[in-house]
Amino acid sequence: MSGQLLSLNSLSTFAGSSLSSPAIFSLPASSSLTVSVALCSSQAWSTRFYLTNDTSTSPLEPAGGANVFEIPLDNGYGNWTGSAAAGASMAVENLGQGVFEVAVSNNGSVHGILDQLPLFGDSTTNQAILFSPAYALETEPESTYPNYTLPSANLSVHDAPPSPAFELVLAPLSAQLTSLPQTGCSLANASSSGAVELNNFWLRGNGEWRSQWLVDGLSPLTNYTAYVIQDQIKVSGPIYFATKSAGFQCPLVHSLPYCPSTAYAIPLPPPQSPALAYDASTLPASISDPLLQYMTNFTTMLLTFACGRDLYSPLQTCADCQREYRAWLCSISFPRCSEPSPASSSTSSSGSNVQVPLSALQPQASGVTPRNPFFPIVNYSYASLLPCLEVCNAVDRACPNFLGIKCPLPQFNANTSYGVGYTDSGESGVIGKGKTGTPQDRWGNIWCNAS
Repeated sequence: MSGQLLSLNSLSTFAGSSLSSPAIFSLPASSSLTVSVALCSSQAWSTRFYLTNDTSTSPLEPAGGANVFEIPLDNGYGNWTGSAAAGASMAVENLGQGVFEVAVSNNGSVHGILDQLPLFGDSTTNQAILFSPAYALETEPESTYPNYTLPSANLSVHDAPPSPAFELVLAPLSAQLTSLPQTGCSLANASSSGAVELNNFWLRGNGEWRSQWLVDGLSPLTNYTAYVIQDQIKVSGPIYFATKSAGFQCPLVHSLPYCPSTAYAIPLPPPQSPALAYDASTLPASISDPLLQYMTNFTTMLLTFACGRDLYSPLQTCADCQREYRAWLCSISFPRCSEPSPASSSTSSSGSNVQVPLSALQPQASGVTPRNPFFPIVNYSYASLLPCLEVCNAVDRACPNFLGIKCPLPQFNANTSYGVGYTDSGESGVIGKGKTGTPQDRWGNIWCNAS
């Protein structure tokens, strides 16, 4: 049965108002043909897709007949892969006024949901910082002895590698984005909240390149749902987070080359207008200069070891040691502001009845000297989210013994300065097996600061 011809490695969009019912499409010949479909509107929920790779058979014959297959849909997606040596045909029924996309490929499914989730940085009363899934890893060959070098304290900002096109979709939980087809073409048409004030590519401390968004104009104490659409056809998410209360006063900081994973609220006065958040160009030198000096001194001490020639560990190198020390130094140098979640004493945001552990929060009164004495004293109170103990333990494991790195023990008041028992077991020397196993989850819970 002939119909409109769809070419190989193409993506097409169709609306029910411009198609006959049922609609018939002819598909090209391929020894490995993949047809993927995506619903682009809620009106298309009842649509059914039938395909046959037998040119003597009509796709309108009942599914389960000879060489007739129904393409099953899951969250608005469906795909079929098989041999179509002489071509194939597809029928579309019950489309009504709906809209759908169809992609024909000989290189796997075009549509889909990405395995990796977006990353929530942090929020304030009306702002949030979010990241796309990682799209590339920065890898640099390790230098060798006797010319072994390590990155400088103030890391250079690299040019971002070629990237997919990313789009952030953000809306209050009440908008019920999860009730829509979970496809790129459907979510891209949803109304997105806030104003994107910054969108760039950023290399985080673990070597992951991500797209970064700073969003302004959100509502206080509001639960949000976020997705990232890649190349208009693949979806990452959803993740969830909540904005802080109207009395929360800490501003965000982001894009610090020397602390590349730091992207959260810190106890400082509001940045000078027109800046909406702090970055490397607006952060006071009285905060950044001591940190850079600490990093320089540590690197100098580390390089007294014959890095690249002598081994102090079969698993770790001097580069690993410096990277983990940087992560620890940044997490303790930039106190992280937070506040108790309204749901923190009840159950998981996923809707289950599982008890959620309380975050490692430490109240900070107004006018009190902050954890980092190079920070100014602020005239507002806040709760400090303590660094995860595992951040310190990672330095201890990665660095040579002569540096004398020691972390507090869980049984001896480690919880006065670190979040204990979340990503660590809470027992000395035991890695993992904590209460949460992760510093944060997709539901917006952040238990300790691992950035």
